[in-house]
Amino acid sequence: MTFSPDTGAVPPPGCPAHTGGTGHAAREPLYGPEFAADPHAVYARLRQYGPTAPVELAPGVHATLVTGYQAALEVLRSPEKFAKDARRWKALADGRVAPDNPVVPMMHYRPNCLFNDGETHARLRQPVTDSLDRVDPNALRGYVERSADTLIDRFAPTGEADLLGDYAKVLPLQVFQQLFGCPPALGERLVKGMSGIFDGVDAERANALLTETCIELISLKRRQPGADITSWMLAHPVRLTDEEMIHQLVVLMGAGTEPQQNLITNALRLLLSDDRFAGDLSGGSLPVDDALDEVLWLDPPMANYAIHYPVHDLDFGGVRLLEGEPVVISLAAANNDPALVSDHRAGNRAHLAWSAGPHTCPSKDAARLIAAVAVEKLLDRIPDIELAVPADQLTWRPGPFARALAALPVRFPPVPLTVTTPLPTQVSAPEAVPARDHIDPTSGDSRWNASQASQAPSSQAPSSSTPQGATSTPRQPGSAPRGPRRLWSSLAAWWHGR
Repeated sequence: MTFSPDTGAVPPPGCPAHTGGTGHAAREPLYGPEFAADPHAVYARLRQYGPTAPVELAPGVHATLVTGYQAALEVLRSPEKFAKDARRWKALADGRVAPDNPVVPMMHYRPNCLFNDGETHARLRQPVTDSLDRVDPNALRGYVERSADTLIDRFAPTGEADLLGDYAKVLPLQVFQQLFGCPPALGERLVKGMSGIFDGVDAERANALLTETCIELISLKRRQPGADITSWMLAHPVRLTDEEMIHQLVVLMGAGTEPQQNLITNALRLLLSDDRFAGDLSGGSLPVDDALDEVLWLDPPMANYAIHYPVHDLDFGGVRLLEGEPVVISLAAANNDPALVSDHRAGNRAHLAWSAGPHTCPSKDAARLIAAVAVEKLLDRIPDIELAVPADQLTWRPGPFARALAALPVRFPPVPLTVTTPLPTQVSAPEAVPARDHIDPTSGDSRWNASQASQAPSSQAPSSSTPQGATSTPRQPGSAPRGPRRLWSSLAAWWHGR
């Protein structure tokens, strides 16, 4: 017998879903302080149901959460059974979920590659992948390093910082402005809107701000195209409409801001609180790479997402799933499925942090490169950094989708400033793009690559996490550390062969 929490079918005695004859499972809330503090305890309880379990994403928003690794792969790789098109969401369509519910902006349909299937998905995804492919990783590394130096210089002399608000939240914005040819004022508004949607705080207003700002950016790029991702997508042969462009930008911004800052912050938290990563220099693998692998397995920046909808009623993992009801993949729970029985995560990239199947993240290599360089640069510049509070006193933001800290306070001996190259504010501005660059953006000429690579060392090919000696900022002698000296000093010397 299969069990559906919404049909009234009574589970058998002894089943965790059995609730005294009511026929309805008690749905586990994926919001609130308890879930934010220890989501893995919630996942452990949910595993009693099997590979899927009934949950509540927000008050009144019911879903099925997939917690098993193999079950998650089956959903992600079976578009004939599970669709991404959120117009299939019956509870929203018939009014059971209000449009102003805080999770709706993250779930409702947008005409972008994330929320479509089949030929439409392929058409919308192609401009994204083609434009991302034109970004030179070496140029990207150089820009991330200079952005990091600029931000570190703001707090290095003070001896304290919030690595979320002062660093991880701002760095992706600076990189985003460069890649997308976005003026700073528009970039700040875009990130404010996207953050509001992720946080679920005044989400309706955040969604409106995001849409209005995207319209302004598209209008600017139609008038003044440049060597940037926005212009390349506008000029792509598939000829995206303005509405499609708005929503393509939204999905790219969403992937490039909130999850990116969470990956950086969660990796820094792990490196600063777990001596496995600070103390083991053997084995031939870099601690930063190991930490990123650990985070992507244990606490991926998007813990629960990849929402799908059954195209018809079906039995799945012993549960009856109804057509049009949300099926959410717990990327975090699936990664930590006890059936995987492996503690060796270093170098293992089989995790689902980037999703899988037709909708796997198209920018996972760039995202990992940005995070690795951001972490390496900070630890190189400030090697004696330590958490300002015990790790177990850090606060996690509530919400069903992202695994995100509210702050990451640190302290360190004040560090002298370095000399950094000023960052261009807009790649498509006349001073950043030479006059001859009024070229066909679809021609294959990657002028962003060339102009940025001219500012970054082009003689060294970038790796996924190995810092390049020629581009790393030399660490100036600092004052004596407060308390026991962490191992970052020797680690930085080892990185650079000193």
